[in-house]
Amino acid sequence: MPQPLVGIVMGSDSDWETMQAAARQLTQLDIPFESRVVSAHRTPDLLFEYAAGAEQRGLRVIVAGAGGAAHLPGMAASKTLLPVLGVPVESKALKGLDSLLSIVQMPAGVPVGTLAIGQAGAVNAGLLAASILATNDDALAGRLDAFRAKQTASVADSPE
Repeated sequence: MPQPLVGIVMGSDSDWETMQAAARQLTQLDIPFESRVVSAHRTPDLLFEYAAGAEQRGLRVIVAGAGGAAHLPGMAASKTLLPVLGVPVESKALKGLDSLLSIVQMPAGVPVGTLAIGQAGAVNAGLLAASILATNDDALAGRLDAFRAKQTASVADSPE
């Protein structure tokens, strides 16, 4: 099994419904990844251990999905120099707006790249992780270029 380059983390297993969209994008682009549940509130020591050791384990990007208070992406970013991409998971109470604001309002000094709420954000997190990795991987850059060309063609071929 290839060494994972992207870590997908989420606060609970119910977040997988959203985060699997990032996993599908990575799979489609042949990017090895791992996925874990590491709650910022229920398992903070596990989260810190995961994020602090991510680079040493060979990860190059972390995609972190969280709902509600959504502390996971920011807390992960505080323990690693790797890029962390935050995906706000849609919540029942506020439809993910609470998640979005929690992630996007990180204080200056510890950045988290924040994507859209829900599935669209997870898809784009996978694609953004691919773009980051493609800066040092010509084969991946070619696969990403082909993906975009296919996407463009599918839109151009659609009836109006």
